[in-house]
Amino acid sequence: MRRHRHTIACLSGDGIGPEVMAEASRALAEVSQLHGFTVEELHLPFGRDAVRRFGHPLPPATRAACREADAVLVAATKEPALEGVKAELDLTWRVTQVVRTGDAPAIVSPLVPEAREQAVDRAFALAEERRAFVTSVGPGGPWAESVDLATLRHAGIRLERLDFGEAVLALIGGGRVFDVVVSDEPYAEALSQAAAGAELGTKAVASGRLAFTGPGIFGPTHGSAPDIAGQGVANPSGMLLATALMLAEGLGERNAARTLASALAETLGNGVRTPDQLQTGVGATTREFVDVLLAALPGARTDTEFAGVAP
Repeated sequence: MRRHRHTIACLSGDGIGPEVMAEASRALAEVSQLHGFTVEELHLPFGRDAVRRFGHPLPPATRAACREADAVLVAATKEPALEGVKAELDLTWRVTQVVRTGDAPAIVSPLVPEAREQAVDRAFALAEERRAFVTSVGPGGPWAESVDLATLRHAGIRLERLDFGEAVLALIGGGRVFDVVVSDEPYAEALSQAAAGAELGTKAVASGRLAFTGPGIFGPTHGSAPDIAGQGVANPSGMLLATALMLAEGLGERNAARTLASALAETLGNGVRTPDQLQTGVGATTREFVDVLLAALPGARTDTEFAGVAP
């Protein structure tokens, strides 16, 4: 059987970026071995490190490597130099993934009007892999028509329609379980922030920006947290979820993505916490958190290719 090989441009940036990227690399190495594909990681100069070494936060060689990679994995999506990477790529739609107590909504939206049908279709396809439930948030007219057409292409998907205010309150307040939320572009950022900011227990949040052709960009939604850099206590949950999102949407390795995301949910569900997630007491270090996750990976596999096959 031919092994798939993928090339990933890794942009660690500053602060806790190198620490959480290193742990993502550990998880990626393990899950790729379990699922029979290989990954070449290109760790590129980016941000203040690149300024120190090359005099620019985004050197030409880094730009070129990002364009040519299969996916771009970034440790902090709020890094200003990332805007230069986005400008190099034909990014057309976005997905935000949240793992939180009670549910794990995915929010899909177009970034440009011409990607509306693509984004809606991807939302319905994603629901087919999950709980077959889509919540549409958007106006009437062309948006409603795109959603109606998608229901014809994806039989068996349960659809609900909410207006923007209802959706925000439901995402923040709990009491309603979401699967896949699809929204038109003007609403997407607020819906993602509502899902990410909801006080529903421990959570991880990651986002991906995808292209019609060429690589997408994937990363956690947190900043570089320079105040805890180098202490080994950074929370790696968002970075690990971003890696799973990249595997699914950027590389097409959906079985591996499910394994990693399931192991992350299990690790959080078993009460493993870094210090930022605790009111009192001493939490796990970044590495200890990922050690637990790596141990959970083999048991998190659900793909049929694994049935009866020794690891």
